[in-house]
Amino acid sequence: MSGQIDVVFAGFGGQGIMTAGQLLAYTAMEEGKQVCWIPSYGPEMRGGTANCTIVVSDTRIGSPIINNPAGACVFNRPSLDKFVPSLRAGALLLINSSLIDTPSGRSDLIEVKIPINEIAMKLGNPKAANMVMLAAYVKATGVVKMKSLENMLITKLGHKKSALEINKRAFKEGAKAVSGLQVRDKV
Repeated sequence: MSGQIDVVFAGFGGQGIMTAGQLLAYTAMEEGKQVCWIPSYGPEMRGGTANCTIVVSDTRIGSPIINNPAGACVFNRPSLDKFVPSLRAGALLLINSSLIDTPSGRSDLIEVKIPINEIAMKLGNPKAANMVMLAAYVKATGVVKMKSLENMLITKLGHKKSALEINKRAFKEGAKAVSGLQVRDKV
């Protein structure tokens, strides 16, 4: 299938937004896809806003700028407020229901609420919330293979053995959170 998938990961600095986006981008590159990853940081180091846009395609990417993304993974309420209006109709919206208690207000989106912070806490490390969200997105969209994502996790973070095992479990829990949901075929 010829196609392009674009997504925004957005939240507070320190939530692992950039790491999740980079892992998705690296995994897609490893699978031979065309990729663009654009980070955007707020002025603060931690606690400020952070987001990144990832574009994955099986053909050349014409522009890395995406005005109406096909997906968003939002980790906090300010990100929900900022990015929901720009999502195209039919877009996948994954919401961290641990920190966001309101719906998007749009009926033309595929909206899925996942308590990613609670899942990460049950796994023993709140910092694994980003991996829960990343796995949920990958499982729902099929943008890359879950096995490829796990292999990239090992490549990039394998030197941290204790974190690696928790992140692998976070992948399983994130995938389970969207079990049965298939938004789009693989690129």
